[in-house]
Amino acid sequence: MTENVSDTWKFPWGPAAATGVGSMPGEDVREAVRVVTGSLDALPYLPELPARGPGADMVGRTAGLLAEMWAHVEPSGWRLGDRPGRDSRRAGAWLREDLDTLEEFTQGYEGALKVAAVGPWTLATALERRNGEAMLGDTGARRDLAESLAEGLRNHLAEVRRRVPGARLVLQLDEPSLPAVLTGRVPTASGYRTHGAVDRAVVEEALRGLVAVAGDDPVVVHCCASGVPFGLLRRAGATAVSCDAALLTERDDEAIGEAIEGGTALFAGVVPAAGAEPGELSDPAGTVGGVRSLWRRLGLSPGLLAESVAITPACGLAGASPAYARAALEHCVRAARSLADNPE
Repeated sequence: MTENVSDTWKFPWGPAAATGVGSMPGEDVREAVRVVTGSLDALPYLPELPARGPGADMVGRTAGLLAEMWAHVEPSGWRLGDRPGRDSRRAGAWLREDLDTLEEFTQGYEGALKVAAVGPWTLATALERRNGEAMLGDTGARRDLAESLAEGLRNHLAEVRRRVPGARLVLQLDEPSLPAVLTGRVPTASGYRTHGAVDRAVVEEALRGLVAVAGDDPVVVHCCASGVPFGLLRRAGATAVSCDAALLTERDDEAIGEAIEGGTALFAGVVPAAGAEPGELSDPAGTVGGVRSLWRRLGLSPGLLAESVAITPACGLAGASPAYARAALEHCVRAARSLADNPE
C-alpha cells in the first residue's frame, strides 16, 4: 500500500477518493483484505465476509461488539440472550482473525482507513428482544442498545488504532433501515402491522451520540435505500453520507445541495454491486456522468467536486464474483480519477 496523508485537504481521504461499502465475496479473509488494500490507496477498509455464516455478516459482527449485551441466532434472526454463547464467540473470533489480517496488510500504512458497524437504528430493527419482537418497538431497549453499541465501538476503534497506529480512522455506520424507521415501515414479527414511525428528533439524537464516539475522526453514514435523510444526518454530525446514487431523484437535490454546502461529503455509489461482468466496467467517465449532472443541477463549483465526492459501489459486494468485486473496486478508483480530471 502507498502512503496517503495530506493535511491540505478537508477530508482525510483526500481528493479523487474511492472506497468500498463493506462486504466482499467468499470466505478467505486474506484474499479479501489483499484485494481491498491493493486496490484502494486513498480509503481502504476492513471488509466483511458474510459467506462464512452468522457472525461474519454485518449484523452479527456488530452484535459481537456490543458491551454487556449478547445475541444468538434464531431461525428469525439475531436475538438477545442472557450470556455469551456459541454465536457471539464465533463473531468475536472472526473479527479477531480479520483484524489480525488487516494489521498484517497495513504494516507502515499512514492514511485513512475505514471500519464499519451497523448503526443504532438498523441494529434496533435487526436485533430481537427475548419475545421475538424487534428492539425498535421498545424505547428503553433502544436506549440500552445505543449505549451498549457506543461502548463497544469505543473499544473496537481503540483496538484498530492500536493495530494500525499510522491510520486516521473513518467510522462508517450502516443504516439501510433508517428511512423505514422514520416512516413507520418496519414490520412487526407477525408481519401484519408495522412499528410506528420514530420521531426525527429522537433518531437524530441517537445518531449524534454514536457519531461522538469517533471523537475527531470522521463518520460516514451509509444508507442504500431510497429516501436518505441527508439533512438529518448532517445535523447529527456525519462527515459524509454514502448512498446508492441510482436511487437518488431530483427531489433529493435540495437536501444534497444543503448538505454539501454545509461541508458534508457525498460517497456516491455508482458502480453496480452485482449483476455485471468485469468486462462491462470499461467507461469510468460514463460511470460518473450522473454525478456531474447532479453537480450542474445543484450549481456547485466544479472545483469542489473531486474533494467533496468519493466513488463507491452501489452497496456491498458479497453477492458478486471475486473477479467482479476486484474489478469493481479498481473501476471505482478509475472513475474517481476521471471525475477529478474532468469535473465538467
